[in-house]
Amino acid sequence: MLGADDEFVKKVLGKKSPAELAADLVKSKLYDPAMRQQLWQAGHDAVMASDYPMIQLARLVDPEARVLRTWYEEEIDAAQKHGDELVAAAKFDLEGKSNYPDATFTLRLSYGAVKGYEDKGHHVAPVTNFAGAFDRATGRDPFKLPDSWIAAQQNKQISMSTPFDFASTNDIIGGNSGSPVFDKDLHIIGLIFDGNIQSLGGEYGYDESVNRAVAVDSAALTEALDHIYGAKRIVS
Repeated sequence: MLGADDEFVKKVLGKKSPAELAADLVKSKLYDPAMRQQLWQAGHDAVMASDYPMIQLARLVDPEARVLRTWYEEEIDAAQKHGDELVAAAKFDLEGKSNYPDATFTLRLSYGAVKGYEDKGHHVAPVTNFAGAFDRATGRDPFKLPDSWIAAQQNKQISMSTPFDFASTNDIIGGNSGSPVFDKDLHIIGLIFDGNIQSLGGEYGYDESVNRAVAVDSAALTEALDHIYGAKRIVS
């Protein structure tokens, strides 16, 4: 984005292309924990004198990175936090104590129903299954399934009708990932891990017609653990 003639870009790349520099960086021995421990024990001066490309790059970008970070914190982050406070105060004036607490720092219970929605003129079903995952698989990223899954399908170890994910009207936001989903009888039936694209606006307002929480179905977890990964002790 800065362009090839930018002084910072020149300093980082030198005479190399981005691909060449990246290739040099990933050849570093720093992936070896023993090497990192050796550097740590040698101390700051040894690290700063190191000729490892990754450390050299870190030293190179550090001064500019600190300036940019300071600018971001003072000019962008501070303004956003102040704005968030104003929005929160306005919501409190309007809604009083009826508003939900923050999802990340306080216990929050959300009630909803498993339900599909309309998106760009077509109906999105509320439940997917294993068959859908294999139908979408192309063998290449981003739709490449692990070899263990392909083998399990070929050997007919898994049921294609097993539910995989489900969408519900639960009101969630960032920080809810990992939350359990219970049915009316308090049985855990899934685990929240995402929301649909429409739910991103849920931080400011919830729209029941399209906002959806997305959970992996407990049946999918059990099926995969039992028949793909062989983790029968965990399943039992």
